[in-house]
Amino acid sequence: MSAIVEQLNTLLANYHIFYTNVRGYHWNVRGSDFFTLHVKFEELYTALQIQIDEIAERILTLQGTPLHAYSDFLKISSIKEDKNVSDGVACVKGILTGLTMTIAKEREIIDLADEDDDQGTADQLTAYVQEQEKLVWMYNAYLG
Repeated sequence: MSAIVEQLNTLLANYHIFYTNVRGYHWNVRGSDFFTLHVKFEELYTALQIQIDEIAERILTLQGTPLHAYSDFLKISSIKEDKNVSDGVACVKGILTGLTMTIAKEREIIDLADEDDDQGTADQLTAYVQEQEKLVWMYNAYLG
């Protein structure tokens, strides 16, 4: 289980950086699609905030300790900070990058959880992947 906890902490770090990026997109987006994107970005960061809590609680369930220092998140996250982005298309592309990286990490952990008979972790992350794959489709549709 310790390998799963370690990977879940990496996922947690990814989520925190992704959440912060989406929050920045929400605050800074400009242009003719402002009203549409502002609302969609809020929906996304709200969902990410809930998932952050669920991932941390899963780590605790597995007798681990969830990371909670932003400096730790920055060190281990594969998602990088995206600063001062205001163009709607660039924001959506940043979201797609974050979603794609998140899905890939979740799939790695699902495989690890399956090998370790950790159905709870596998089920939780599978549900996230299903939601996120739909978001990838929708954001790609927005881009045309």
